[in-house]
Amino acid sequence: MMDAMAYDQELADRVKAALSKKGRVVSKPMMGGITFMLKGKMCVGVHEDRIMCRIDPLVQDEALKHKGSKIMVMGGKTANGFIFVKKDAVKDPKEFKYWIGLAVDFNKRAKASKRAKR
Repeated sequence: MMDAMAYDQELADRVKAALSKKGRVVSKPMMGGITFMLKGKMCVGVHEDRIMCRIDPLVQDEALKHKGSKIMVMGGKTANGFIFVKKDAVKDPKEFKYWIGLAVDFNKRAKASKRAKR
């Protein structure tokens, strides 16, 4: 049973282990799940039973051809470069590696979001 912070812990552990090989990873509760920051930038999140990958918007059309993927929509607006991928679609280690790779590759060029003023 999932609580208010609803995400698949096993999937989150897989993501964290994969990202940890790429550098310092910080996890933050975000959007009702957990988001993993790599080098201070949002990289991959886990929400319910899916991952959210921040990828290069220029490759998203090709990436969306992969099974179980769809673009993230927040507040009725399409979030280019943010892709949800169902857990079943990343059971295959090759597919999991594909999505993590896209996110890590874009993380090198992605801009860090501006910190909110308190």
